[in-house]
Parts: sequence; structure tokens; C-alpha cells
Amino acid sequence: MPELYDVAAIGNAIVDVIAPTTDEWIVEQGLAKGSMQLVDQQQSQALYSKMQAGVEASGGSAANTIAGLASFGGRGAFMGKVADDELGRVFGHDMRAIGARFENQPLTGGPATAVSMINVTPDGQRTMCTFLGASVEFSDADVEDAVIEASKIVYLEGYLFDAEAARRAFAKAAALAHGSGRMIALTMSDSFVVERHRAALLGFIEGQVDLLFANEAELLALFETNDFDQAAEALRQRVKLAAVTRSEKGSIILSEGERLTVAAEPVEKVVDTTGAGDQYAAGFMFGLSRGRPLQQCGKLASLAAAEVISHYGPRPLVSLKDLAESKGY
Repeated sequence: MPELYDVAAIGNAIVDVIAPTTDEWIVEQGLAKGSMQLVDQQQSQALYSKMQAGVEASGGSAANTIAGLASFGGRGAFMGKVADDELGRVFGHDMRAIGARFENQPLTGGPATAVSMINVTPDGQRTMCTFLGASVEFSDADVEDAVIEASKIVYLEGYLFDAEAARRAFAKAAALAHGSGRMIALTMSDSFVVERHRAALLGFIEGQVDLLFANEAELLALFETNDFDQAAEALRQRVKLAAVTRSEKGSIILSEGERLTVAAEPVEKVVDTTGAGDQYAAGFMFGLSRGRPLQQCGKLASLAAAEVISHYGPRPLVSLKDLAESKGY
């Protein structure tokens, strides 16, 4: 089958509500700063009533990555579950408006479309409380076989490890991808996800994953160590390719026998770190799908991450394709 997509992603379909806040407010609400916490619908609504005025935007980690890929000029597809409600329709419209494929049937008679309450402190750090709603109803029946088989890279969102049905979808997607000679990529998503599912994640990484994305905290949590170099070497022995982000320290790219360092792209002011890892993955996979050298993939990744942390919201506000061309990337 001919390759129709650079990346096909499977993830939680979520609408984000993003608002500024203070460190004191985070403490008052009993939240762990910088974390992603799962809440039920009642808790989500209660938190919303206490938040400052914010903005609503279609989000979800893997969906944000597909938005970034599209901004680079890449061809992407997204698979995820929304409800047959207003937020679900908004999410679907937003994905199709950027040129991405999103054709999963909405859920009827079940929970509402997922929503994430994101509170951003003055240092740009985001603290997320997520009601997963309809997104956890995604199953192997929602995996589009032909789309997986027609994608250069199949990208899986670690947050879905919280749902058993989604894990079965991961297994199906991995089997289809490898059967067609495609690359499987996984983002670990959050250190709390790693702590909840360490054994399952390690098993999936060692048996199925070709490309792994992680930040420094997630990597250290995965191998239960405070030694970054030790953890990086342990990871390099388990996957063919990995990219690990380290905030202002940039990132490292690990492959067989090679460790590359990529500097962070300068940012005048960090406004909101929501989506930084998602856009890093977008730039990296766009470069990889187009046959770019690994160092250039890292530069595209850093460029996309820098753009998204310079404003509120998890998706690019300018053309990443034009931005990359202006930088000579």
C-alpha cells in the first residue's frame, strides 16, 4: 500500500481549558505543580468554577502533535474518541480544519467529551486536571487498519495506558504497523503515567517500540534512578531510537552507538509549557518522515517546542514550515 500519511497518531481526544494562576492557588487546591491528575466529571466542574478566565482549545497530547506536523506541512491522521456533543463536534472540526484525518465515530449514550483543566503559573509551568470522559472508550475497534498500514510512523500516546481497552488498541496498531514495515513511536507522556504502569511500559517499549519520546523526569522514573546518564544508557539499549528533552538544557537523541546533543531554541519569554513535548515530537517525526538527518530532526523539534511555549495553548500559532525555512532548518 502506498504511504499516504507521515504520521498516524492514537491518543486521548481532549478539549483544553487553559487559565493563568498562582503557585499559592495550586497549593490551595491540593494539586501537585507540573503534574497531570485524573479527575471525575464532578471534580472537573468544581475546579472550573474556581479557575480564572481562560481559553478553550482542542487538545490532547497526540492530537497536538498532529497539529504541529500539519503546521510543518506534513500529512497526519488522528484516532481518538469524542462524544456526540458540542465539545466533540468542536474537536472534530478543529482537527479537520488543519488538514488532518479524523473519522472515528463519536460515542453516543456514554460519558461526555474529555476535558482538561490546565492552570499555568507565572513561570510557564502547567498543572493539569483531566476528566477523560469519552476518550477512554477508544478500543481496538476504532483503529483504522488501512490508515495504520499507510503511515510512515504510528505514534502512540502514553496517557492511554490508563485504559485497558486502549492498550488492546495499541497492541493491534503495533501488529498492523510492524506487519507493514512501519515505525512505532511512543511518548511516555508524564512521570505519573510511568509510575502507574512502569512494568507494562517497559515491556511494550522493549517488544514493540522503535522510537521513544520522553522528558528527563519520565526517563528517571522509568528506570527508578536519579542518574541521568545511567538512565539514558539503559534506554539506548532497549530502543532503536529515542529523544529525551531536558527543558533549557535542550535534548539528546539516542541511537545505536550514538548520542547527539541538541541545543534548546532560544525563547524570549516562557509563557506556557503546555504542548512543549507534543510539538517537539511533531518536529522530530516530521523531519524523520522526510528523511532528514537526526541532528536536523532535533533542531526542527526544538524549534516547534520553542514556538509553543512562547504563548498560551498547546498548538502552534504561526506556520512552523515558514518558521523553519526562515531559520534555514
